Amino acid sequence: MSSTITEGARPDDARRHNRGAVLRRLHLDGPCTRAVLATELGLNRSTIKAVVDGLADSGLVSERLPSRRSGAGRPSLLVVPSPQAALVLAVDIRVDRVAMALFGLGGEILGRLSWRLRPGAAVPRDVVTGVLESAVVLASELSLPVVAAGVSVPGVVRHSDGLVRDAPHLGWVDVPLGEQLAAGLRMPVSVANDAELGALAEQTRGVARGVADMMFVAGDVGVGGGVILGGRAIRGASGYLGELGHMVVRPDGRECHCGCRGCWETEVGANALCRALNLPLNIGRGELYAELRELAADPANALDRLADYTSWLGLGLVNVVNLLAPRLVVLGDLFAALPEPVLEVVATRVRERSIVSRAIEYTEVARSTLSRDAHLVGAAEAAFSPILEAAVS
Repeated sequence: MSSTITEGARPDDARRHNRGAVLRRLHLDGPCTRAVLATELGLNRSTIKAVVDGLADSGLVSERLPSRRSGAGRPSLLVVPSPQAALVLAVDIRVDRVAMALFGLGGEILGRLSWRLRPGAAVPRDVVTGVLESAVVLASELSLPVVAAGVSVPGVVRHSDGLVRDAPHLGWVDVPLGEQLAAGLRMPVSVANDAELGALAEQTRGVARGVADMMFVAGDVGVGGGVILGGRAIRGASGYLGELGHMVVRPDGRECHCGCRGCWETEVGANALCRALNLPLNIGRGELYAELRELAADPANALDRLADYTSWLGLGLVNVVNLLAPRLVVLGDLFAALPEPVLEVVATRVRERSIVSRAIEYTEVARSTLSRDAHLVGAAEAAFSPILEAAVS
């Protein structure tokens, strides 16, 4: 990582740039010494001292001795982000539940709660009310102000104002979620598609750290994708990108709620997985995950029972890789819970059948390391982004 700025930059610009680079490094990668900061960011010792001292005076960082000592002599102090210096609220709205958490600077979760939604009963007004009431409960436990919020929604979201244009599995159309939550919470609110935030989470704190070209593909009731190319999120017109679940893979297949037939999510979504495992379509997520864990203990049985499902999952990923050429595909939600032999077959098919994968010396397929917290983590990072920018002024 380099912190070099153009020659001739004004002192104030250089100061803000360096302050932002140090704070972002500590927020994303955790505590380290001043010497490590200087090396990683390409700054001299006097500059690092001035930046760290300034951040400490602002209450954004502190310094402490490491918990473990190594070698002789006095250990160097660690520069540590102060979690309570900036708190954000993360909200993950799903078909069956709403999860919320408070994140401190540095990514630490300081409190969380969740509640279930009855299928087909996710009325926008009730969800907004639940979020507002739960935010008060979470904040009161810490007695600290929350400065921003990020919200994950399984649907098509207009990035500019958080309007949920269409969240079919919630039954929402043109819901001004961003405006309603911003008014109720009295703070900036960023609303985005859940898979987009999953990609952000994996690139900043998950298995895709340091990978500039990656995709997050998540399967639950529907299937969505978040895309990061060249280190930047790709959102399409107005932020509408990533509806991979409605890529038609089987024209003579099942009818999809979107009006088409044979969409990818009809072959690999939660209902398709339940059919493959001969489970009721209304089974709870806990029971479905338990079934997958049990199946993982018998690789041969897993490959047999999920043979068709595996083929459709592999086919869709081959199409995605050919289209977008990611270096890494991260599988989230139910896809991340699939037995290892199934994922190995899927990864092999992507390597063998995708001409783009072969051309870039193979696209890797990996499961998410963030489990079901991926959307929450991504929502928190979306909320932190403007805070980190403001903190450098």
